[in-house]
Amino acid sequence: MSDRWQEMAVFVRVAESGGLSRAARELNLSQPSVSRIVGTLEARLGITLLLRTTRSISLTEAGTLYLERARYLLAEMEEAEQAARGMDSLHGVIRLAMPVLYGARAVIPALATFLGRHPDLRVEMIMSDARQNLIADGVDVAIRLGVGPLDDSTFGARRLALVERLVVAAPAYLSAYGTPDSPAELARHDCIVQHGLFGRESWRFTHNQTVTSVDVSARLWINSAPGVLAAAIAGLGIALATRIMAGEELRNGQLTQLIETYRLDPAEVYAVFPAGPRPSAKVRAIVDHLEATLSALD
Repeated sequence: MSDRWQEMAVFVRVAESGGLSRAARELNLSQPSVSRIVGTLEARLGITLLLRTTRSISLTEAGTLYLERARYLLAEMEEAEQAARGMDSLHGVIRLAMPVLYGARAVIPALATFLGRHPDLRVEMIMSDARQNLIADGVDVAIRLGVGPLDDSTFGARRLALVERLVVAAPAYLSAYGTPDSPAELARHDCIVQHGLFGRESWRFTHNQTVTSVDVSARLWINSAPGVLAAAIAGLGIALATRIMAGEELRNGQLTQLIETYRLDPAEVYAVFPAGPRPSAKVRAIVDHLEATLSALD
């Protein structure tokens, strides 16, 4: 029976990582061993689970069905073992993806106490403002920050926090071009827009229960939050930022908050589980911790 569990675990890692070599590195096995184990599984079942080419692998229809059930069974086994050992003995690796600036200023500081309580856990972080292929990258949980519905609607998800958004600019920009007092005045200013997270040229405000949308002129489009922050500090225009993202710069005077009587829709912080709505015990533990910590920040 143990060989069957190994076959199942190896197959899931190959399917989620998108390749035999990456799965071999993560499992600390040789690539021929991983290939042999998957081949043995397919031979025992009498079906093809993976279509292999020289550059990639893909799941067959049978492989997709098997992957769903295998994930569930492996999670059940891990939960049973964890219940016997107790939550204090969490171990293994969690691959955690997150946006760059929010990850650096909110998520990473929140991990100190969690990792202190679970010394046998290791966290591998993927920090990027680009939308990763979570399955291909073998991600266990991704922290997603945005406004509106999640793109990855087929994945399991849990909302962790709401984050206040602000309009900000550098004193140098305001000195040169004036300070807008209302959303309507933003239309005549240079604005900085970030691809992905808040990448839109229509900014929506609420004041006294009245909603106002303003089409801004985006002189700069930037694909990362650190880039947006740097451009705003450099006086290149007016930007949207979360309070966590720009809090330090607001306190030290590098940036100024604008149009404070109008409110933007808050950004929502989600944990997304590529493996489905029933993540492993270690993933549930880290998400529980992040929810308790991040929800108190803003």
